[in-house]
Amino acid sequence: MGITKTKQFTKIQNRKAELYKALGHPARIAIIEFLINQDSCVCGDIVNELPLSQSTISQHLKELKNVGIIKGDIEGVKTCYCIDDKVWAEFDDMCRLFMSSYSEKSKCC
Repeated sequence: MGITKTKQFTKIQNRKAELYKALGHPARIAIIEFLINQDSCVCGDIVNELPLSQSTISQHLKELKNVGIIKGDIEGVKTCYCIDDKVWAEFDDMCRLFMSSYSEKSKCC
């Protein structure tokens, strides 16, 4: 969506769209699931866990990092990734509010 079109929506609507879009690919879901199941930050192990090339995984990590869902610290030649707790909590709150805002209507369609 063009930048001029996004201005027609609220800051919260745009943020929700960013986060949902970032999770809108199965590879990114797999990356997030992998990171959630780790006890510490992950440095390079993701390539061994997913059926994707290093460059493809790097592109998906970049998308997740750009919206803040994950964070990474460079340690020498490696980058270590983990879930950003603050952004994950923000996304969790947004999802709960969004989903609970609907009330089932028995006479609809």
